Amino acid sequence: MGQLTLQGGEKSVKSLPETQEAQTLWPQLGNAELASVNSLFEDANISTHKVIRELENAYRERIGLKYALAHNNGTSALMAAFWALDLKPGDQILVPTATFWASVVPMMWHGIVPVFCESEGVELGLDIEDVKAKWHPNVKAIVLVPLWGIPGNYEAILSFAKEKNLLIIEDASHAHGAQFKGKPVGSFGDISVFSLQGDKLAPAGEGGMLLTNNMEYYHRSMLLGDITRIFELETADRRFAATSFGIKTRISPVSASIGLNSLKKLDEKNAIRKSNMIRLSEALEIYGFDCYVDRITWSRTYFEFVARVQFNAKNILSVEEWVSALESEGCNVSKPRYPLLHEQPFFTEGAFKKVLRLADSLCPTYTPGGFEKTRKLNHELIKFPCFTTSNTGLLEEYICAIHKVGSAQLAVKALLKNG
Repeated sequence: MGQLTLQGGEKSVKSLPETQEAQTLWPQLGNAELASVNSLFEDANISTHKVIRELENAYRERIGLKYALAHNNGTSALMAAFWALDLKPGDQILVPTATFWASVVPMMWHGIVPVFCESEGVELGLDIEDVKAKWHPNVKAIVLVPLWGIPGNYEAILSFAKEKNLLIIEDASHAHGAQFKGKPVGSFGDISVFSLQGDKLAPAGEGGMLLTNNMEYYHRSMLLGDITRIFELETADRRFAATSFGIKTRISPVSASIGLNSLKKLDEKNAIRKSNMIRLSEALEIYGFDCYVDRITWSRTYFEFVARVQFNAKNILSVEEWVSALESEGCNVSKPRYPLLHEQPFFTEGAFKKVLRLADSLCPTYTPGGFEKTRKLNHELIKFPCFTTSNTGLLEEYICAIHKVGSAQLAVKALLKNG
């Protein structure tokens, strides 16, 4: 394995920057995507092309739900999802604080109040004990987020939601292709949403997909943002066709065509990622990391890869020491990118009230601090690149770096302390 770079040895990662970029490249677009976009120009329809329906049908069939409605992005699809539930202003929804803001903020435009909950470390899902503690009769729903592609703690959360008759919004934006108990992630929500943004596993550039088995939710989503579809309705909702409800969220056919091709290649691309990330996990697990590999009840995908550093007989290094040592070996590693939402100025400074538009008596106060389980967990995670191609040269260099650092932990600790 050689001498540590901290001791003057050569870096483990020797690949040139362009090689590193090529082996972690995402999205991967090619001739199929180009041909599909060119066909839109040939058809002279770049607004309502049939490819939008083809994309919706592909998601509907894959996830196994009755209705699918494409949106211009995942945030718009979540906005429509919260609207479609037809909750009352002041109603509350349980949400994780460790998630991307789009899982939470859009609900506030409808007067719905988020109640932040802890995450747990075993599966990176919502902490069921905190969920139970935060529940009260004014809570009407829960947002389920399979963060990083991990269907974390689904069993406990789904059971509690059923017990309390809570609606489920499944924000599956990280989890195209993941499964829980043999069923696709995205099939468990009263309404489910996938983001198709360019970094996602089935990218469209920009786009979002809303799915449901409930016709009323489907129609309400349509009323909010797709005026073309409203004209097609055979129910009383068609009376709103001349105005809709004032927002336009329809996906562009260019995005839909790219997204459809991405979805066709999803299983193949996911398999390559998974093979690579399992290989990386096997190396990290030797040194006590928890890499959140598949469990008996779920099969994950790898939108992003995080590993949890644990102090045990296999490891004496902190997160900071691992990051510093691996960076010195040429690895691109970092802390996870999502800060705790409840501590962001939008919440702590009260700016959310301009969006929520409720009387002060109905507005919560969000303060920094607390959420110690989630905070501790965030401090124990390291983010690694996802290796996206069958060329594993760079992956092997990362594995070499892991073994070099992991087998010389006492030396690493001493060098960093004295350096």
